[in-house]
Amino acid sequence: MFRPAALFIGLRYTRAKRRNHFISFISLMSMLGIALGVLVLITVLSVMNGFDREIKNRVFSMVPPITVTTVADFISNWQVVQGLVKQNPNVISVAPFVTGQVLITNDGVVQPAILDGVDPAAEKNITELPQKMVQGKLEQLIPGEFDVVLGEELADRLNASVGDKITVVTPQVSLTPAGVIPRFKRFTVVGIFRAGSGFGFDGTLAFIHLQDGQKLMQLGTSVSGVHASLKNVYAAQVVSQQLAAKLGPNARVTNWTEQFGAFFHAVSLEKTMMFFILLLIIAVAVFNLVCTLMMVVNDKESDIAILRTFGATPKMIMAVFMVQGAIVGVIGTFLGVVGGLLLAHNVTEIVNGIESLFHVQLISSSVYFVNYLPSEIQTMDIVRISLAALIFSLLATLYPAWRASRTEPVEALRYE
Repeated sequence: MFRPAALFIGLRYTRAKRRNHFISFISLMSMLGIALGVLVLITVLSVMNGFDREIKNRVFSMVPPITVTTVADFISNWQVVQGLVKQNPNVISVAPFVTGQVLITNDGVVQPAILDGVDPAAEKNITELPQKMVQGKLEQLIPGEFDVVLGEELADRLNASVGDKITVVTPQVSLTPAGVIPRFKRFTVVGIFRAGSGFGFDGTLAFIHLQDGQKLMQLGTSVSGVHASLKNVYAAQVVSQQLAAKLGPNARVTNWTEQFGAFFHAVSLEKTMMFFILLLIIAVAVFNLVCTLMMVVNDKESDIAILRTFGATPKMIMAVFMVQGAIVGVIGTFLGVVGGLLLAHNVTEIVNGIESLFHVQLISSSVYFVNYLPSEIQTMDIVRISLAALIFSLLATLYPAWRASRTEPVEALRYE
């Protein structure tokens, strides 16, 4: 079978047992160094992808992508506004809401909270609150019954459980013969939700029915605003601009990026910087490859001279050693990708096993948002890492191969 001479000789040099075993050892270390660098890079980026996924799920499950309010803090013709928002092709569904900051008291304990009045039937299309319920159901919020759903952490602080009566105190005041007194209302706890730690949803949010919220906040038939869910949450800024232009100057259109955009940008920047920093591991292995090929060139000077006397061109000699270095890079990258995929796929179970074996908690939800090590393998990360390792390996072969091509046959064979 015909093979190019440079490829054939390069493969023979790679398979042959060298007279200098130290060169073989350095070559093996270079290969393992590239494999280790690729393995570590794939694993670290997969773990960061996992944290990014968990954080986004935590945020997007509770935060509406788009919120439309007005400068007056209430919308009387909200049905018209809801219809205009729904006309946007990127909007999936729209739901009205009432919101306000309140104090909640129970058994002498007072806690601040954000009280949202929602329509349970419409809320399931905006957030994942119905799926976050750990006790009761969101559908148990019945208008006129003045029921409330509390976050798990907020319920713990209030020592409240399902069936308890709590008191909600609003900033509005009422005029009575006894003077000005704050408005308050008794609510029955019918459910508790758990959105997870990290963003304070469980400790600051409480939900009541939309109609009860209108009565409590004295809004009549008005609402505080409308929420909208999108086909693509990352298009929130563009959709916000479109809606602001359509609804006029009195409308205030906000989106999730204004509250959490900087945080996600920091996570993305951290992942990018980690990618370039960990590439240094591969770069170190590539420097070893340069040294290995330089020693091979010195070891093979007589062989190079003989090939030159048989008519081999400098380009052919250069190709021989580029093939040899490229093989080391390809095998090292392949081993690193396989090892990285295996480790990234099983890193959660490995860390859980270590925690169980040594009775320690390496990942705390109070610090890392989750109490386990998440991992998500993304194809583009694998492609970028593999290409970077292969390009580095190929660049590492250029100088040694060029030096080999400059070998003079007469000088190399003079003392043979």
